[in-house]
Amino acid sequence: MVQTVVESHKKKVVIGDDQPFCIIGERINPTGRKKLAAEMADGDFSTVEKDAKNQVAAGASMLDVNAGIPLADEPQILADTIKLVQELVDVPLAIDSSIVEALEKGCEVYQGKPLINSVTGEEERLEAVLPIVKKHNAAVVAISNDETGISEDPNVRFEVAKKIIQRAQDYGIPKEDVVVDPLVMPIGAMNQAGKQVFHILNRLRDELGVNSTCGASNISFGLPNRHGMNSIFLAMAAGAGMTSAIMNPLHEPEMQGIMASDVLNGVDPDCLRWIKKYREPSQTPEGRGARGERRRRRGGSGGGESSSAS
Repeated sequence: MVQTVVESHKKKVVIGDDQPFCIIGERINPTGRKKLAAEMADGDFSTVEKDAKNQVAAGASMLDVNAGIPLADEPQILADTIKLVQELVDVPLAIDSSIVEALEKGCEVYQGKPLINSVTGEEERLEAVLPIVKKHNAAVVAISNDETGISEDPNVRFEVAKKIIQRAQDYGIPKEDVVVDPLVMPIGAMNQAGKQVFHILNRLRDELGVNSTCGASNISFGLPNRHGMNSIFLAMAAGAGMTSAIMNPLHEPEMQGIMASDVLNGVDPDCLRWIKKYREPSQTPEGRGARGERRRRRGGSGGGESSSAS
């Protein structure tokens, strides 16, 4: 079993199929969030602060940090955001950008071993990103597409992942530090999307021996009751070998699906985390006494003296 280690300056997180599922909080991302984008561009990180703290409180193992704002200085904003977030929370960070200069600058200010998000199978991207991964002793998300785009054939996507892992090893990056994103397609548009990703996940675990991740909400795009669909997908994907996901930990159905999968996959020993979160409050003697006193004050049954008013 393979283990991917990422670290902040305060905490180590291990991703692996013998570990609890790794939840990578997605909220620090201005894509599709106009208010957040405007704030970050103006140097206002108040929403970032709230999102960072709330996601960790909700159970995020890591946080993804993205500063993709059109016409803004993304490298500097990403670096400033990383410096702030790593002082607010203990968890490791995923440094997320499509701009190589932003990845480099983010790594320069990061304290620990980050997860770089991401590299694809395109030659230009491999040659630009993998040296940064090696230089900063980082782990990296490998996205299974290349110059030909995203294939609908899961075997082609598997081969792209295999290529990225081999190229990473050429740079001295061990496969343990490559976390593959097999690319989850919307099930509403492609009826076999679920079966395809489960097939790839099995092969990534059993044949390549690497960890995996995905953008979890992609599966339900365009469908009603997205949280219900996402929660079941996450549980099934974990059973197929997926070990992490980039997702919103503030959504309780998804978190419940992950916690259940940890129990069923044997990585929540004695169901302790599940019991701690979901057991009903215990009926303490003090609690029973208080209820009895209320009944007596209402003239209910009890001891002989309870019928008299105080």
